[in-house]
Amino acid sequence: MVARSVELTDIEIVHIHTEGPLPYLDKKYQGIFRGNAFFVGSNMRKEVNQGLADYVPIFLSEIPLLFSKRILPIDVALIQVSPPDKHGYCSLGPSVDVSLSAIKSAKYVVAQINPHVPRTHGDGMIPASAIHAAVEVDEPIYEVNVGTISDVERKIGQHIAGLVEDGATLQLGIGGIPNAVLAELIHHKGLGIHTEMFSDGVIDLVERGVITGENKRVLPYKIVSSFVMGSRRVYDFIDDNPAVTLKEASYTNDTSIIRRNPKVTAINSAIEIDLTGQVCADTIGTFQYSGVGGQMDFVRGASLSEGGKPIIALPSVTKKGESKIVPFLKEGAGVTTTRAHVHYIVTEYGIANLYGQNLRQRARALLNIAHPDHRETLERQAHERFGAL
Repeated sequence: MVARSVELTDIEIVHIHTEGPLPYLDKKYQGIFRGNAFFVGSNMRKEVNQGLADYVPIFLSEIPLLFSKRILPIDVALIQVSPPDKHGYCSLGPSVDVSLSAIKSAKYVVAQINPHVPRTHGDGMIPASAIHAAVEVDEPIYEVNVGTISDVERKIGQHIAGLVEDGATLQLGIGGIPNAVLAELIHHKGLGIHTEMFSDGVIDLVERGVITGENKRVLPYKIVSSFVMGSRRVYDFIDDNPAVTLKEASYTNDTSIIRRNPKVTAINSAIEIDLTGQVCADTIGTFQYSGVGGQMDFVRGASLSEGGKPIIALPSVTKKGESKIVPFLKEGAGVTTTRAHVHYIVTEYGIANLYGQNLRQRARALLNIAHPDHRETLERQAHERFGAL
């Protein structure tokens, strides 16, 4: 597409999170290509914040509605699929999420057919007849390094593991904290997975017999997700695995579906949290860092689930030593999860349950899990705002 840019003009490229270089965002292609993202990754943060690309704040569960209602009409869907099987069906592999809804809404579907794409069970099977044009490639699909678990992340994982009950249904993503949680769950029983995405950390618990899905009410015994991202190990794990079902994001992130499972324990992250419980997870002040994603879908779904626990987990300080628990969110910061929705906040210093707590009680609970170097300053600021704690 970029190679033939001289033949094109005014092309809007919409997508959720992507990995790897995005050459069409180069300044020399202004007026030809314009990125419009539903989630901002590291590969386009600079361009979005310089006004060279755009971001749409929206819940992951509602992105398919933008396509189907023609609020954001799709002319061409660019997808990657596995080769067709003997019945003429290709698989969307690890990325069903909003891809399927884009295919349904697009006027024209162009597929990259790649034998390295795993064949996944669920909603991601499409007939070859749905593809208007295809190109064959033979290249490994993009892998994400899951990294190592830090001491801080391990402590957070231990706190969260103490909140997870046997028979719980888990939602969690990728990164140090989710991996730290999973590493602490090896002695749990009968856990299930209903999530928007998962990575390598789930595999060990499946092999140990910890994750069975036996207690789930929605698709029991199935690991349910809308996309998968990680190393080759996780792509091999989902390949032709009937225990894994990939569904559209409008299904996995539907609050009315999430809440039907028992003890939904949703584990999400944050950039900063103010003393009233407002959670900012997608901006650093006015700087667009990531996206709204599915955090609120699962926070609400977990809170409505029988025995559910929505959890926001974060280190107490930034890499620069600044407190992530703050008296006020930074100017221009977005509120991803409101203080009326928040329940559990976890740092390496412990757990604060803000549900049903008044503002003074919330401030005190958050002070107790803030980094010790910042507690005195935070307490003074909280006292000025709320009075004696």
